[in-house]
Amino acid sequence: MDIKNNTANIVSVSRIFVAFAAIGLLYVHTTSAYIWAVVLTIIAFAMDGVDGYIARKYNQTSEWGSVLDIMGDRIVEASYWTVFAVLGWLNIIFPLICIARAFTTDSIRSVALSKGMTAFGEKSMQSTAWGKFICASKFMRISYAVAKVAAFVLLIVAYIPGLCSCVADTTRLIAVILAWIAIIFCVVRAIPVVAESGKLFNK
Repeated sequence: MDIKNNTANIVSVSRIFVAFAAIGLLYVHTTSAYIWAVVLTIIAFAMDGVDGYIARKYNQTSEWGSVLDIMGDRIVEASYWTVFAVLGWLNIIFPLICIARAFTTDSIRSVALSKGMTAFGEKSMQSTAWGKFICASKFMRISYAVAKVAAFVLLIVAYIPGLCSCVADTTRLIAVILAWIAIIFCVVRAIPVVAESGKLFNK
């Protein structure tokens, strides 16, 4: 593989392992482990922006890159929601919604890809102005990302061993509120994909 011309794709895949390392540290019940989990979580989600920047700056955009980017997003996000539920930090409804949404949208997008369309960009399957805004606008994508990352980071912080109970309780409450905001964004951003999918199956 030509590493120089696949830097963006390498970053997309690498962030999965960074996230897994962070998640693994959640089972090491020490303050330092949780602090490192916070740092790695921030890095993992920052890498999602870095791969896109590299792809655009060095002309490495491709359909394969788009697939890898979405794949990385799905694996990382579903992994965090699932582990938080397993640890008892969130209700099981969060990973269930996330996974159901991922299967639904990605199944539709796989059909779109077979017809030469992508999730985002110039060949986006979204043809309506409202669909493009909800799925691909910077406002929606950044708002969703911020809510999600803030929720994940604050959840980890809230359970740092030895953290003052009053600080932990307040942080946990804020994290859960942000988690609900993030999961609502998750569902809302899937609506245009489903609503505009009919054209993919018309003869």
